[in-house]
Amino acid sequence: MQAISEVIPVLSSVDNYYNSVPAVLDRVETITGKSLKRYECDIRNREGLEKVFAETSPQAVIHFAGLKAVGESSKLPLMYYENNISGSVVLFEVMEKFNCKKIVFSSSATVYGNNPIPYKETMPTGDVSNPYGRTKHFIEQILGDVYKADNTWSISLLRYFNPIGAHESGLIGEDPNGIPNNLMPFISRVAIGKLPQLTVFGGDYDTKDGTCIRDYIHVVDLAKAHLCAVAKILDTTGINAYNIGNGVGYSVLDIINAFEKTTGQKLNYIIGDRRAGDLPAFYADATKANTELGWKAQYDIDKMCIDTWNFQTKNPDGIK
Repeated sequence: MQAISEVIPVLSSVDNYYNSVPAVLDRVETITGKSLKRYECDIRNREGLEKVFAETSPQAVIHFAGLKAVGESSKLPLMYYENNISGSVVLFEVMEKFNCKKIVFSSSATVYGNNPIPYKETMPTGDVSNPYGRTKHFIEQILGDVYKADNTWSISLLRYFNPIGAHESGLIGEDPNGIPNNLMPFISRVAIGKLPQLTVFGGDYDTKDGTCIRDYIHVVDLAKAHLCAVAKILDTTGINAYNIGNGVGYSVLDIINAFEKTTGQKLNYIIGDRRAGDLPAFYADATKANTELGWKAQYDIDKMCIDTWNFQTKNPDGIK
């Protein structure tokens, strides 16, 4: 498998640093040995994006620029619709203006709603239980309409399941600003003493132990899926959705137990109320990604926990 830097010689990062810090890019350069052109710009800033495109003439775009917390989206739906959907439309218009018609979109398994598990790409989408998931569904539909209007576009929709873990170097990992919305960074901050207690949202679901079941995937496996998707869109036209997951469901208590086992850290947690918008269980059928992209997840849940804790202990106060 070719690295993106071999396919596209010059790589650029565009970020408004809403939930990240510029220092992360220094660490990416250290890991990869490659330099990045850096732009601080919001996806909704048309003039700023046009400057980026004019200066870099990109062959393809990987679109990660979206707010992504299920619970927060239920409290702040207008912020999610405005940022995720309006921002995406601006990006697609700028891409069209500069004749850059190849994109990998960071979508989500939440587009499936309450379908039978495992989720397959042939299932209907759109019956979604939260605003975050609806923004992902709407953007997929927008891209579908873009392709119908102009079939020279090449579009990969990567439907992530639950990315966790960190790079094994400990240089980069999940380091959200403020209180984490996702399970694993919350666990690691409780383990290192930055947060007093973990609340498990719901213990009365119809699952094996009453807690939600999800398909967790190592972030490095996820990154490799993007390399495969970029290689595909550069060589083809069309629009395709791919599930990016392990194909195995783990409960919240499974994750807690795996973290305690692999790190030796005892976690202080309680079972709380359900969180708005959460489904009881889902996991992937990733056969299509295996077959068409040549991609398959390699890392198990123990590796995800080990790498998370390695990152946390090497960066107790986050990335500065």
